[in-house]
Amino acid sequence: MTLFEKLRCLLTFGQGIALPISELSADAKPLPLFEQWLNDAKKSGILLPESMSVSSCSKEGQPSSRMVLLKEFDEEGFVFYTNYASRKSHELEENSKVALLFHWNVLQLQIRIEGTVSKVSSEQSANYFHSRDRGSQIGAWASKQSQKLTHDNELKERDVHFKNKFADSSEIPLPKFWGGWQIKPHYIEFWQGRASRLHDRICFEKEDGQWQKFKLHP
Repeated sequence: MTLFEKLRCLLTFGQGIALPISELSADAKPLPLFEQWLNDAKKSGILLPESMSVSSCSKEGQPSSRMVLLKEFDEEGFVFYTNYASRKSHELEENSKVALLFHWNVLQLQIRIEGTVSKVSSEQSANYFHSRDRGSQIGAWASKQSQKLTHDNELKERDVHFKNKFADSSEIPLPKFWGGWQIKPHYIEFWQGRASRLHDRICFEKEDGQWQKFKLHP
């Protein structure tokens, strides 16, 4: 039996990793539930369960989505790191409204998040940047993310350039054009697949600083 089949059987008989939404307590809060589902996804063996789609929108109204990795989360929001000169960063600066999506198909679980975005502090960005391996730090300097390559070897040449530049440096400095974005949520929806497409959808929406819970038809 494949991993997918085993997980589906477990979910079908109510013994799966994920807690059925219908069994959630009335006082459930979104962040603990998010943390539980993310941990369940990690335990399942899914590759990069922290992968999430970030959807932004330009000032002209053109939406765009891409996959990034969630690096931190708490009551204040969800954080990922990127090049501030990238297309997504430009769009996030132009329009602070953003949506996130986590989808773990093999577990039949999905989380949608809507909110507003802002940059994290340079200190927080530096702390994360220096936790990365040296190659990734060099890569952040070398990549002109989202810009056209002038020739096929440009990226390799820039990688070599910055390796040489920082060869004698024990600590590579944080690029001014690189850092974190934090999404402060005002809407979080948890979706769990069920037989006959009678899926569970439980939503949390923030009103006057408090989370209000309700369910939606699938």
